[in-house]
Amino acid sequence: MSKFLIKNATIVNEGKQFVGDVLIENDRIAKIATSIQDSSAVEINAEGKYLLPGCIDDQVHFREPGLTHKAEIYTEAKAAVAGGITSFMEMPNTVPNTLTQELLAEKYALGAQKSLANYSFYMGAGNDNLEEVLKTNPKDVCGVKVFMGSSTGNMLVDNEKTLNGIFGEVPMLIATHCEDEATIKHNLAVFKERYGDHITPEMHPMIRSAEACYISSSFAVDLAKRHNTRLHILHISTGKETNLFRNDISLAEKRITAEACIHHMWFNDKDYATKGNWIKWNPAVKTETDQNQILQALLDGRIDVVATDHAPHTIQEKEQTYLSAPSGGPLVQHALNAMLELYHQGKITLEQVVEKMAHNVAVCFQIADRGFIREGYKADLVLVDLNKDFTVERSNVLSKCGWSPFEGQRFNSIVTHTFVSGHLAYENGTFNESKKGERMLFNR
Repeated sequence: MSKFLIKNATIVNEGKQFVGDVLIENDRIAKIATSIQDSSAVEINAEGKYLLPGCIDDQVHFREPGLTHKAEIYTEAKAAVAGGITSFMEMPNTVPNTLTQELLAEKYALGAQKSLANYSFYMGAGNDNLEEVLKTNPKDVCGVKVFMGSSTGNMLVDNEKTLNGIFGEVPMLIATHCEDEATIKHNLAVFKERYGDHITPEMHPMIRSAEACYISSSFAVDLAKRHNTRLHILHISTGKETNLFRNDISLAEKRITAEACIHHMWFNDKDYATKGNWIKWNPAVKTETDQNQILQALLDGRIDVVATDHAPHTIQEKEQTYLSAPSGGPLVQHALNAMLELYHQGKITLEQVVEKMAHNVAVCFQIADRGFIREGYKADLVLVDLNKDFTVERSNVLSKCGWSPFEGQRFNSIVTHTFVSGHLAYENGTFNESKKGERMLFNR
């Protein structure tokens, strides 16, 4: 039997902070109290440190199968665990695209074999696989992903009849990437006519514009309202889009929810001058006003969760010219650090960080027994030292791609311990890979 006793931690959970002990037995939290004594447990002195529920990232691209020169489940799950992310939900635009139940099952087999973190994989929706999508089990699959705007891969769903079918018939959560393809194609043609091959990264948010995002997001919201769909819109990148969402009802009551990503709250279009393609994402990083409005919507409850859209590419791929360089970058290792930095800057509370990166993801996706520090729940836990700094360098990046958009950034907090389903998977820079993560289940 595996037993750990975390002593004297400042526990941040469900809107409160208090100093206490947590006893872990096997994969679950056995007891939470002011003081616990158990001589049979391995004791961890957490005095001065903060104990958080493990972060749950609802949007990652770990590139396996088919794109493993960029990343793979094994490497990226380790990077996630080192960064305090104990569970992830991975996207279907791998090669081949996850458009059949057989291919989805193959990804779950890879997760069970390779992932140090807990895992779930989205079923992909295309223009002609609704019958396959409807076979998806809502109790053990996180959701169905619809690209309403092409991104990495070739999964654009642009047939209005198909979209009505998906939104009208799929009984589980539908997660969407919203950018209007026609608007983007028009903008790109205009910029190519004006600049030829000399388009620069600074032009990215003008090509993949705020208008393209709003047209698509508002269309998705209208579809969801028409069909009473359980819709979750990913990576909101504009201030205007935040007004599509409500904060006057509880999260559990919402049928339409929204996600913000780390990069859209950390960077803005002024950063293209120094970061270039390294911060080229879809949707694009936009203005400082958008950046501030996204954070405000996160704080006031219009945006419900924080994720990464972790999407690695190789250094060689990102060093190409703007038109050739792919969009996306690695973020799972430093997402919690970035949010804790916003806490240090006085922009968000620790309780809100925990709410948006753990509690709300669990509520939004109806995840069974995770996302909270509660007796009987799975022991997905992270200890952080808020007073120990480090600087991100290529030498300490764990993602397979070997780079980070945060290179040169000094963070004022570190993750010291990460428990994944009761297993101490990471401790002060060292991994214990003797036990893999678990498949997430959902109360649906």
